[in-house]
Amino acid sequence: MNKKIAVLPGDGIGPEVMEQAIQVLRGIEKKFNHQFDINYGHVGGAAYEKFGSHFPESTKFICQKADAILFGSVGGPIQESHLAKWKDCEKNSILSLRKEFQFSSNIRPAKVYFELKDICPLKDTIIREGIDIVIVRELLGDVYFGEHRTFIENQLRKASDLCEYNEKQIETVAHQSFKIALGRKRKVTSVDKANVLDTSKLWREVVTEVGKQYPTVTLEHMLVDNCAMQFFINPSQFDVIVTANLFGDILSDAAAAFPGSLGLMPSASFNETGFALYEPSGGSAPDIAGKNIANPIAQIMSLAMLLRHSFELVEEAQCIENAIQKALRAGYRTSDICIDKEKAVTTEQMTEQILYFM
Repeated sequence: MNKKIAVLPGDGIGPEVMEQAIQVLRGIEKKFNHQFDINYGHVGGAAYEKFGSHFPESTKFICQKADAILFGSVGGPIQESHLAKWKDCEKNSILSLRKEFQFSSNIRPAKVYFELKDICPLKDTIIREGIDIVIVRELLGDVYFGEHRTFIENQLRKASDLCEYNEKQIETVAHQSFKIALGRKRKVTSVDKANVLDTSKLWREVVTEVGKQYPTVTLEHMLVDNCAMQFFINPSQFDVIVTANLFGDILSDAAAAFPGSLGLMPSASFNETGFALYEPSGGSAPDIAGKNIANPIAQIMSLAMLLRHSFELVEEAQCIENAIQKALRAGYRTSDICIDKEKAVTTEQMTEQILYFM
């Protein structure tokens, strides 16, 4: 197989964990006799330094010619967020990518590895039935893409963020969630705030209509505040969760508490044609950049998702996922998931063990 991958390492720990993912990709090439054409592009602060733009035309071109995008992370130190290099960096990078390629749904798995159950903050009695959730988040609507205004009214500062949805946007992400559920436990939980918001009322109506096209999948509706509570008292009840942009942003980050670290959470963003961007759920973590201690698993798992969903290389994806589980079972931990920090391995050592078990 010969496929083109646009690789955008970005900032902070992005380049170092991306390097580990590429090593794993080369291991897959050798093991399964594939050849992948990798084209690197600049994004985020790294792109601004060279091009004066967080998402330059050259990077856009590389992505347009690719079969899939493997993304790292962007952003700099909070104390430098006022500088041109970092100001609106994530917005200009990630949101611009979503808008350019019309990525309409984000898929984020949240799983508790048995080998890491001790770092899950929930009690054993809560997680004993296992936690394996996929959150499907709509990406192109809601307050993120509505009109934003800050103004003076009656001599008072006032701000407004417009939340909008149309039925097509909701249909697209609903179909995505039901299709995922067909390959899992066949249950979809649609999360909204239909007791208050008109956008949520429309959301519930449209998801219900789409659900009728998947008679073997059970659909339930849940208010977002209740869902947030259920996350931490009975998370095992969930299989696939589908929700709006804002709620999905919050819930998917909350779900990062289940495995115990954002360094274990991959994600993927799809458009209607199936073109996708894959990225770890954590940020650029500039405070640990260059120290060889970042957890590469989320980036490597994002690569596994790319192979599975964009290239239909299921065996190759399973090979990576199994190797990660074997490395964890053998006791290897980076500092973010290691209870005894003195026994933590480096970023590179973690990758070496994953390659060994492949």
